[in-house]
Amino acid sequence: MKPALSRRRFVAAASLAFAATLIPVPLLAEAGGAKKRMRLILLGTKGGPRPGGLRHAPAQAIVVDDVPYVIDCGNGVAWQYAAAHLPLDKLRYIFLTHQHSDHNADYGNLFFLAWTAGLKTPVDTYGPPPLVKMTKLFLEMNEYDIDVRIEDEGRPQLAPLIRPHEFSRAGPVMQDERVKVTSALVHHPLVKPAFAYRFDGPDRSIVISGDTTPSDNLIALAKGADVLVHEVMYLPALDALLQRVPNAATLRKHLLDSHTTTEQVGEVAAKAGVKTLVLSHLVPGDDPKITDAMWTEDVRKHFQGEIIVGRDLMEI
Repeated sequence: MKPALSRRRFVAAASLAFAATLIPVPLLAEAGGAKKRMRLILLGTKGGPRPGGLRHAPAQAIVVDDVPYVIDCGNGVAWQYAAAHLPLDKLRYIFLTHQHSDHNADYGNLFFLAWTAGLKTPVDTYGPPPLVKMTKLFLEMNEYDIDVRIEDEGRPQLAPLIRPHEFSRAGPVMQDERVKVTSALVHHPLVKPAFAYRFDGPDRSIVISGDTTPSDNLIALAKGADVLVHEVMYLPALDALLQRVPNAATLRKHLLDSHTTTEQVGEVAAKAGVKTLVLSHLVPGDDPKITDAMWTEDVRKHFQGEIIVGRDLMEI
């Protein structure tokens, strides 16, 4: 039996300077040499909007037959998307789990920068309110630059290419010839609604938790999934994190009321019966003293499947 890590890899970084910050993972080697049609790339694995450390804000791409489906758009998502060697001009789908700045700060920038990189085909975006309003306001905010580039560079109109689909209820989100996407409501106060997504594709199923406390709705959505990407918080490091954010008097309460601890995420994965659990949206995600063993120790108390501590640009 090959070790689990032999099936993981990092997508090559955009530059040697960036690549030097990555922790190497052996190249992907699927059983029998078969390449999966459905790939998961972690673009950003740090929870919270504050920049710092070696991780970027939350984002991931599920790529099916070379068509990318981007879930969440934290700060720097376009750069991470490019670093993963995903062509910006082939952007087609964006999904937001909820309207929190570490998940939506670069929503508009992703499709805007894709347009500057050659995008000329429509992009469908999905998420909770106020998705339609924020799309409209982003285009208005950048109207001057957009108009100049259309006139000066001969680019197509951008606004008709962006098609926001806003929803507030759980259930089917979209389906095409490659994937079926389903949502579930999760609990992440004070942000409502907040969603998890399940992508059922040609050779496996992948669930993205978004931000949530332990959720029965999420467990039901993730039943039997091949991969569950779940947010996680390491409680022993909470005090040190709070000291780095002196202007948030009730941040501790928010973190405890709105997120899932390492032990709790193990319980969630076990109840859902998933095959592989990927820890991402790490809180704190910028503390180098927290080792992979520390992230997984309490998870393993409840979940006996494969556990992966996510890192930026890891492909699973």
